[in-house]
Amino acid sequence: MLTRRMVAVPRPARRLILVGLITLLAAGCGGNQEEYDVTSSIRNAYTDAQHAVEASNYRKAIGIFEALQARFPFSEFATQIQLELAYCYYKDGHEEQAIDAADTFLRENPTHDRVDYATYIKGLAYFEHGQGFLERLFRKDINSRPPVDGELAFSAFSRLVERYPASEYAVDAQQHMIYLKNRLAAYENAVARFYLEREAYVAALNRAKTAIEVYHGADSGAETLQIMIEAYEGLGMTALANDTRRILEKNFSDNPVVQN
Repeated sequence: MLTRRMVAVPRPARRLILVGLITLLAAGCGGNQEEYDVTSSIRNAYTDAQHAVEASNYRKAIGIFEALQARFPFSEFATQIQLELAYCYYKDGHEEQAIDAADTFLRENPTHDRVDYATYIKGLAYFEHGQGFLERLFRKDINSRPPVDGELAFSAFSRLVERYPASEYAVDAQQHMIYLKNRLAAYENAVARFYLEREAYVAALNRAKTAIEVYHGADSGAETLQIMIEAYEGLGMTALANDTRRILEKNFSDNPVVQN
């Protein structure tokens, strides 16, 4: 579950924020069209943005956060703003901006205690961007289409799980990795099958080996091994084909691929 945790802002920074907001709000809050009560906005602009997030009004929150970030680009407060913006961009469907915000945070704060969160947001943004409109809308079999940004999402989640196994986001990252592993392995199989049908056996083997080695444990493992058997047979490598067949039968005895 995606959660947001605040970074405490020192009192001097809070005073600077309140003073700076006078100029900020006089300029129309960075072009934001929302109307605010001047007194309450000076005291509570950041809180207003938080309330907007809680109400799922991410566009309003983004407007306030962007204005605050522009006014205080180098303050300790700006560090939290980067995380807030990454989250809001992601929730508002602006995946590329979410990735940019997360990357900026990771680049400028490599030892921050919220690196795991920024990495998680980056993975989620790549994941959503990679799904594509048609895939989300129609849920079609899209294994023959390149999984746009899927590898980048898998890489981000892998980095999170490997470097921060105790992170509160690690479990969900692993769940996303399972889906992506199956998705990416299925695509490798689709490409390998394409080559196999055209008797490009070496190319088929290379794609099948990627599916086995990089996405080990994917649901389509039996199909991958079957593709390798056919490719080895096409190359006249009978011994390797037989070895692969034994592996297939040992590990996937109940799979329809073996039974057929």
